[in-house]
Amino acid sequence: MLAERRHQLILRALRSGGPAAVTDLSEQLGVSPATIRRDLVKLEEDGLLTRVHGGARAEEGDQPFAEVAEVRVAEKDAIAARAAALIADGQSVLLDIGTTAYRLARQLHGRRLTVITSNLVVYEELADDEGIELVLLGGMVRREYRSLVGFLTEDNLRQLHADWLFLGTSGVRPGGQVMDTTVVEVPVKRAMIKASERTVLLADTAKFPGTGMAKVCGPEDLDVVVTNAPVDAATRAAFEEAGVEVVVAGKAQT
Repeated sequence: MLAERRHQLILRALRSGGPAAVTDLSEQLGVSPATIRRDLVKLEEDGLLTRVHGGARAEEGDQPFAEVAEVRVAEKDAIAARAAALIADGQSVLLDIGTTAYRLARQLHGRRLTVITSNLVVYEELADDEGIELVLLGGMVRREYRSLVGFLTEDNLRQLHADWLFLGTSGVRPGGQVMDTTVVEVPVKRAMIKASERTVLLADTAKFPGTGMAKVCGPEDLDVVVTNAPVDAATRAAFEEAGVEVVVAGKAQT
């Protein structure tokens, strides 16, 4: 693989998934850790990332949603289609931030639903669909993530109740803990869980274990996990112990 292509993939991984270890990047790209370390040095010299102990993180700043949305599209669409099948017409749905929630929103056109979201891309996707009652939560705009956050968002959620929450994540630990790389989003995610009857985690195979330093919730707060591939044994055991249904695109497991 050419160095330029590796650099593009490294930056895309860091922007979509947060800080990553050299070993993880090495496995994802199929090259040696030494090669990754040299790439990180070059990218840091170019001002595109910051090296941290054992890995790197993307430079702070606006992260283009369109770029992140292009990552693992087929996997996200498979998860979205399976998640959409859980929803009955007439129900209320909370959609979290992130690109998988956006792919799910695309599956909801033509349905008779109430959709509540802090995800500006979801809002834009569904704004012209007259069959959907669309509720956009208030808050401070995070332009790089196309989301709304803060105490206004949390206050709005305390006044609402939804049949379903479809929750995104940057990583799931072997114990089943749902993590996020962005601390400011965590209180909103927790408020969404409290405002919902049932919580569905949307997580493609790259999210096991993924990344994230802030805990959103434990497996006991989940009802269903929708993924595109079987999860590792330790995480599956944690889900089973908590009574969480694991739904793999095309089949269901308990």
